[in-house]
Amino acid sequence: MFFVLSKILDFLLSPMLWFVGLLLLALVLRRTKWCLRLLALTTVLALIFTNSALVNEALLAWEVPPKPLSELGHRDAGVLLTGITSVTKSPHDRVYVNQGADRLLHTLWLYRAKRIRKIIISGGSGAINTKVARSEAEELRILLRLAGVPAQDILLETKSRNTHENALNTKSLLAQHPEIKSLVLITSAFHERRAMGCFRQVGLEPVVFPASYYSTDRRPTLTYWLIPNDDAPRLWSILVHEMVGYGVYKLLGYVK
Repeated sequence: MFFVLSKILDFLLSPMLWFVGLLLLALVLRRTKWCLRLLALTTVLALIFTNSALVNEALLAWEVPPKPLSELGHRDAGVLLTGITSVTKSPHDRVYVNQGADRLLHTLWLYRAKRIRKIIISGGSGAINTKVARSEAEELRILLRLAGVPAQDILLETKSRNTHENALNTKSLLAQHPEIKSLVLITSAFHERRAMGCFRQVGLEPVVFPASYYSTDRRPTLTYWLIPNDDAPRLWSILVHEMVGYGVYKLLGYVK
């Protein structure tokens, strides 16, 4: 039930849904004094949601900063969280990777640089009532094997559907591998706060290694601050969803 409700909440938190909803409400109330107020509010929201500088500043404040390799040291394993493949896309003779592919690439980088000895891939499928050919963890294993990572250095956890379950199921997996004592947690920078909180809540203390940044470096130019961007609403949606998700997890006691 929590999984389904989270998907519904994800839809309701879309800034574009708010925008369209306010326009429709203004249309319904067009013969009242509320129409102009709603149109003014819609205009303000449009200016905010299309301003790439504002969303970038918000992302810079929320995303966990990059961690230099020199500060990472050497760990027994890296935990790679899924959510970066499209398991419902056909044909299933290949793996479809989305924007979060940096998670996979940085995990491979850490492995090749001998910063981690093994790779734990945690994640089942985020699809609702849809039969999938493979779990997301199995898809990422295919790519790591193609990149030359030996099978014995890859451990899979294929049942998790959300970050809370990632932490619980990873802890259960580690109970079967007592030789793994130190971890690196690899996920998208905007998601690292919630992921780390979940892992700490179950008693694990990995080192964070954020990847796949949506933010860019701040630029002191007029174009940075003033030019609208059609990708800004999508970034706002991602950020708002994650911040609300963190708050819900906090209320439920899933994060520490």
